Amino acid sequence: MTSNNRVAPHLFVVLGATGDLMRRKLLPALFHLAAQGLLKEASLILGAARKTDLGDVGFRAQAREALAAAGFSADDLAGHWCDECLFYQPIGLGEAEGYQALAARIAELEQAHHLPGNRVFYLALPPAALASTIVGLGEAGLNRSTGWSRLVVEKPFGRDLVSAQDLNRLLHRYFDESQIYRIDHYLGKETVQNLLVFRFANALFESVWNRDRVKRVQITVAEEVGTGGRAGYYDGVGVIRDMVQNHLTQLLMLAAMEVPTGFDAEAIRGEKVKVLRQIEPIRPEDVVLGQYTAGQIDHREVPGYRDEPGVAPGSTTETFAALRLQVENWRWQGVPFYLCTGKRLPRRLTQIEVAFRCPPVSVFRPFFRCEIDSNVLVITLQPDEGFDLCFEVKAPGEPFSLQTHRLHFRYSEAFGRLPDAYETLLLDLLTGDQTLFVHADEVEAAWRLYTPLLEHRPSVHPYAAGTWGPLAAEHFLGDMGGSWRVVTRAGKEADGR
Repeated sequence: MTSNNRVAPHLFVVLGATGDLMRRKLLPALFHLAAQGLLKEASLILGAARKTDLGDVGFRAQAREALAAAGFSADDLAGHWCDECLFYQPIGLGEAEGYQALAARIAELEQAHHLPGNRVFYLALPPAALASTIVGLGEAGLNRSTGWSRLVVEKPFGRDLVSAQDLNRLLHRYFDESQIYRIDHYLGKETVQNLLVFRFANALFESVWNRDRVKRVQITVAEEVGTGGRAGYYDGVGVIRDMVQNHLTQLLMLAAMEVPTGFDAEAIRGEKVKVLRQIEPIRPEDVVLGQYTAGQIDHREVPGYRDEPGVAPGSTTETFAALRLQVENWRWQGVPFYLCTGKRLPRRLTQIEVAFRCPPVSVFRPFFRCEIDSNVLVITLQPDEGFDLCFEVKAPGEPFSLQTHRLHFRYSEAFGRLPDAYETLLLDLLTGDQTLFVHADEVEAAWRLYTPLLEHRPSVHPYAAGTWGPLAAEHFLGDMGGSWRVVTRAGKEADGR
């Protein structure tokens, strides 16, 4: 979100550089930033991983393959960038000697390329490897340099409140909070960032963004995919840890926060934490969990969760969650916030829906079939990013009836290609803007809210793949007609059942 896109020369070190995250997200994002001229020529990437039989040449060959798979042509620009900017250093099994060798290679590259000592350490690693890596970097003296040093940590950040607090304490033993960038890629999406602009730059909406005018807020993150080869990880985590505690809660905070004192990291993150601290404890009757069984998606048969490779027989891990939260403050008292997410749902979709109250008295009541629907603002984060405002009009002719239509805005129509979320976040990282990164206080406040739910989980209900979750979730939705509502590009409302 920074307005200053000047990136100082630096060394970008990726721990776990041979993994999927590096291949699918980080390399394409870094190359695209370089191709746009947003990175200085003296900006190098050093991959570090356990492989000892992979040198600079082999690492560059893997990078070319990754860029080709991401849709970049294997032209002279990509090849030159890989040859000039990419290096590799093995660190073995993570012993102290491996990190000392990494420190020596960093010093060698900085001296050879006249770099000023600015460093990024990106932990593209599984959660189990975080603690030892943080200690290894710190003990090797890589937490300080002649320039700036920044550490990037991917989610999930802990498994519960205690583990998150332990990890924060470990981080703060070696790194200041100002050096730590906890990354949630949802916050890099243009539509998420624009939510703040939409609210605080348009008095039309901010003036009605409260309990007097809003009936409910619904945040939906639906996925068509199953475990996607991550069953070994996912079966010990579940959807509460994987999606609700981070992605959906971040969207909730942005939708519910008060106007910050300024458009900067400290002010915005302070208001986000206030929201979390004002949410009432989650009651068992406000949660429905589910696990998908065999079903159909796009006329294709898909297996149930327990039949996925790598899932333990008889697993009770939840793949669906619907929650109702109450933010007990002056703005939102009495307005329910519904969070819904799940795997193997009918379509991939991320939306925030704000439903406004109907007129207190309907002057159209005498007319047959003249029910008034709520005005609804739908903010679509993916796919087809944009906004829809649904409103009522009179249908032509007789009998007198009303129809719901919409005004819409689409980013692709107005601006063309949107930057990838990782491009946005990496550029903010390199310019030192922490606005879109998660503070330690946010992490612990979120876990404080959800840890009791993890310790006393409700029953897990089955739902068929290709449906919108278990029928038990309908008890939330009395004012929504018993369905999750999503707005499609064609302007139609798709019934969640």
